[in-house]
Amino acid sequence: MSTRENLLPEPPPVELPDDEEQMSYLDANGAEAAARQYPTFCRAWAKLAKAAADSGDDIAAYAYARTGYHRGLDQLRGNGWRGHGPVPWSHKPNRGFLKALHQLGLAADAIGESDEAARCAQFLRDCDPAAADAMSS
Repeated sequence: MSTRENLLPEPPPVELPDDEEQMSYLDANGAEAAARQYPTFCRAWAKLAKAAADSGDDIAAYAYARTGYHRGLDQLRGNGWRGHGPVPWSHKPNRGFLKALHQLGLAADAIGESDEAARCAQFLRDCDPAAADAMSS
């Protein structure tokens, strides 16, 4: 019995642009201020989602995480991503999107959206298994 081999090459890894300015602002001013100053900055939205989840506000966590996730998809597409392919955890500017995706999965699970939670977990693993491993430990 023969197995079919995928003859299409995997797309190159996507690396989002440097976010040092936004990270410095986040560190100095907090997630809420960073989201206001840089509304496309996924890491701020992911932090807001985690803080809301930690305080028990699952609906706010879901909304923040979904915002960060969609902002990240826009950035990925703007940097050559076509809906699939690696988004490496090792490239630090990618971590905002990956963290937002992780938070979205957790928040979806918390509000009873188990199908969405499973899709998010699989998408995170598809982006980079190292991201899923780093955030699950």
